[in-house]
Amino acid sequence: MTSHQSTQTMKPATAAKKLGVYLEATPAEFREGVVSRAELNELQANPPQWLRELRQNGPHPRPVVAAKLGVSIAGLARAGVTEPLTTEQIEALKQEGPDWLERERATQAEVRKETARIKKKNAERQA
Repeated sequence: MTSHQSTQTMKPATAAKKLGVYLEATPAEFREGVVSRAELNELQANPPQWLRELRQNGPHPRPVVAAKLGVSIAGLARAGVTEPLTTEQIEALKQEGPDWLERERATQAEVRKETARIKKKNAERQA
């Protein structure tokens, strides 16, 4: 009895998320097709020019924007940042240092500190 391995595919939105790019900024052929696991691995290993440009210049999806600004996705939403931003826009925000960005960075730092404290406490409990 032989088993046939079916090709695992994903929607373009899923592939874009895994690649860390904004789906609407990808080429039409990427958005309109399906992406196999092998194609995704190839895109990650040898990104074409369009993927390199998107990763470098944007527009970036919210998770990437949040990471580059050092805030949470919820923090972006609280600040009213709902659109994808380019690298240039992100750098401009960093330079401006608006109050909401400073507040959200402080909140994120507290969350990280609390997460580390809980992780340490759980490790001590298991030891």
